Amino acid sequence: MTTTEQNGIESRLPDPLQFFPELGEIAGAMVKASRNGSVPQSTVSLVQLRAGQVVGSTYHTVRQADVMRKAGETEERITAVASWQDAPYFTAAERVALELVEAVFTPNHLAERVPDELFARAAAHYDDKALWTLVLAISQICFFIPVGLIAKPIPGMPLGKNYSR
Repeated sequence: MTTTEQNGIESRLPDPLQFFPELGEIAGAMVKASRNGSVPQSTVSLVQLRAGQVVGSTYHTVRQADVMRKAGETEERITAVASWQDAPYFTAAERVALELVEAVFTPNHLAERVPDELFARAAAHYDDKALWTLVLAISQICFFIPVGLIAKPIPGMPLGKNYSR
């Protein structure tokens, strides 16, 4: 029995697939697009974990950390995503990808969220296809963030079993 099951956590809404079965196809297409090989899957996972952390979604943070563990990521790298700026576990390309996702999700009323200087640093590590892949990976998690924050699927439960009603 998982901690989630022991604590009796319930989702706010039922599984959306019962109302919108096409969401499975949409989600699958988004995953396929972000796994085109131009960006390492580990980088995509880091970006999506950081997005979940930035927006404060326990569901996405737990889910992405689990995905990373199953892919063989170390606990040090998973844990250090929250403090990636001074953690020694990330490459320069991963760091700019993490900075990019933070820029997208962090309001900046004084300046552009993704300034030209940040884009130029990202472009130094990623070609056009890879940059679009990062955009799609960020878009994919953006698509699901309202689900995590509003519907509150159950953290730690597998897909298809993460809704209590």
